[in-house]
Amino acid sequence: MKTRIAIYGYGNLGRGVEAAIAQNDDLELVAVFTRRDPAALTLCTPGVPVLPAEQAEQHRDDVDVMILCGGSATDLPHQTPQLAGLFHVVDSFDTHARIPAHFAATDAASRAAGKISLISCGWDPGLFSLARVYASAVLPQGKDETFWGRGVSQGHSDAIRRIEGVVDARQYTVPIPAAVDAVRRGEQPVLTARDKHLRECWVVAAEGADRDRIEREIKTMPYYFDEYDTTVHFISAEELARDHAGLPHGGSVLRSGVTGWDGANKHTVEFSLRLDSNPEFTGSVLAACARAVHRMAQAGMTGCKTILDVPPAYLSPLSGEELRAHLL
Repeated sequence: MKTRIAIYGYGNLGRGVEAAIAQNDDLELVAVFTRRDPAALTLCTPGVPVLPAEQAEQHRDDVDVMILCGGSATDLPHQTPQLAGLFHVVDSFDTHARIPAHFAATDAASRAAGKISLISCGWDPGLFSLARVYASAVLPQGKDETFWGRGVSQGHSDAIRRIEGVVDARQYTVPIPAAVDAVRRGEQPVLTARDKHLRECWVVAAEGADRDRIEREIKTMPYYFDEYDTTVHFISAEELARDHAGLPHGGSVLRSGVTGWDGANKHTVEFSLRLDSNPEFTGSVLAACARAVHRMAQAGMTGCKTILDVPPAYLSPLSGEELRAHLL
């Protein structure tokens, strides 16, 4: 029997989830919930209803897993705990510093409802989190570093768009090559956030908007830009559409460490991604996590989890026998 999935929010990420579901024979899209006018949305999947967000509760018996596709800045901190009291849910909340608070709020709602939730499931946090755990477990005498980009951060771009006077925006995270090279050489440098990445912002401002204020709000935004060297470029909507339509991203997790009685042997573990479409890849991770959530729910689990709590086999559509024969 297929896992019945609903999507809550139909922007770039929601469309990425829809495409991912279509590639998995054991998953089925049964509804899309939106805060926009449902009649204004056209899905790529025929026959799937688009419904107002406020009607979600009426369909709690029709959905096995709800995938939440809102932004981490203002949507998910409220939506995930709220919907976790009604559905088994998955989200891609990616504000690292706020994950503990988001986990606590979602865990309380899930446990009270007897549901299971899986938060912060993307590639970072998500797959990169797994890479950090695996590498640090194998090389306990070592150091982790994570580099993102060069690519468009959906969360940071969304945070900029929430600023008054901003019509649209793209934010590129850019790793500093000298820092990456030093880590790959096993030097274990002491690096601050500012040492590792630059942030480039391309912003379409509303006519008459105070650009100085917008730039100041971007550069001082906690958790997003205040710890980085940030450049803000104001451009037209036409320039944004022409030069920044794509949503590429990627990055690397590296751990350098030593083994042996005298620590003489050095090792570097690296996990890297190069993505043509950040939302489509993130949507694919969310779809796999929805499969895992359904299996965990069937096993009687409740409360909030992260990808670190998920048995790897639960993410795959393959049986245990197939996994052992072909992937082990």
